[in-house]
Amino acid sequence: MLCFRGLGQNSVKPCSCLVIIRKTGIGVFYYLSVMIRLVCLIFLLKGFSAISQPVQNNYLSGKTAGNFPFLEYGLGEDRLGGAKMTYLDTSVVIKVIDSTIINYKVQLSKNHFAWLAKTSFIKDSTINIQPYYLTNSWLVNGDEKYDYVTISLDEKLPYRSIQQINPSRIVVEIFGATSNTNWITQRTSAKEIKNAYYEQMEDDVFKIIIELKHAQHWGYSIYYQGKKLVIKVKRQPGDLSLEKLKIALDAGHGGDNNGATGTTTRVQEKEYTLLIAQELEKELRSQKAAVFMTRNKDTSLSMVERIEMVKKEDPDFLISIHLNSSVKDSIKGVSTYYRYIGFRPLTQYILESMVQLGLNEFGNVGSFNFTLSGPTDYPNCLVEVAFLSNKEDEKLILDPEFHKAVACQIVDGIKKWLKACQ
Repeated sequence: MLCFRGLGQNSVKPCSCLVIIRKTGIGVFYYLSVMIRLVCLIFLLKGFSAISQPVQNNYLSGKTAGNFPFLEYGLGEDRLGGAKMTYLDTSVVIKVIDSTIINYKVQLSKNHFAWLAKTSFIKDSTINIQPYYLTNSWLVNGDEKYDYVTISLDEKLPYRSIQQINPSRIVVEIFGATSNTNWITQRTSAKEIKNAYYEQMEDDVFKIIIELKHAQHWGYSIYYQGKKLVIKVKRQPGDLSLEKLKIALDAGHGGDNNGATGTTTRVQEKEYTLLIAQELEKELRSQKAAVFMTRNKDTSLSMVERIEMVKKEDPDFLISIHLNSSVKDSIKGVSTYYRYIGFRPLTQYILESMVQLGLNEFGNVGSFNFTLSGPTDYPNCLVEVAFLSNKEDEKLILDPEFHKAVACQIVDGIKKWLKACQ
């Protein structure tokens, strides 16, 4: 208990407190130790308060930053990270309401929340976040290669996109937006977009619906030009023969990232993904396709570097080659992976073709949280050719003739997919 003068007629002077303490046998040292603990507790509570970063409006305002910032649905984890909601452009306005050690909890709208890495956030206290912002007029048009939907907004707001099939649509939700859109200009220069319209799903969630003419999704990207949100939609190529297409190939791992290890020979995954990818490159080039390789030698590349390289090349689609591994050496076979439902057909055709090699079918895996499966810009397929942890599969992986056979079957699957798109 702290005693001060001037608290009233019944106040006890500090010297009286010491007398009382001595008389009760507690002792001055005990009294001092209690005081020290109390002071430490006060400082500790102040420290926790600082960590939670309270501000006048009970939130922290700022913007997204860095390369490919993304939102996650929650704090769940697996070996490839938490479930991603969406990638965002930089400088998107963010409202932080809570935090963990490495993530911020973000309020997207009244009823929607997400998590953002602290490394992808820059504080900006000058931003006074409003209860809602207004949308304005749209323009739907095209150039020689892409269609565009451009929406005028009051601010750079967070968003997420969804691919839908049967019918083929791109759906984009803008959080914190309320419609003031009374004018959508649609021009004949847009070749892939059949219809573009919106729904006000909630008071502060604005949904954009883009209907596509073709069943196959060929990709799209979302970004801001000033405070205008742009959805760039890739058209289906007019000529779907391989000689008219550009394919990006990624040999998994490399350099200081060895990947999995063979169960008997201890060979490294990075060596054999490159060998198989090089055979696939040869097969594609033999059919006059343009090919871009993320690596042609044993070099270290981060996932961000790979994405930047591929986006710059703007391929028609991407194939990534990996070798699988399991703690159970009895598991074997081939599998293909996708994240977005609109890109699934490519992965299905390649898997169907690969199992003709006599490989066990491990499966076609969707919603896969692999970084190279994250971009929406182009169809992409991750191929896990076989299991290095299985003796039978490992023996195949070591065989150069198997590499050639894999390349032929992947190309066969690609051609069947392209035929189905026509």
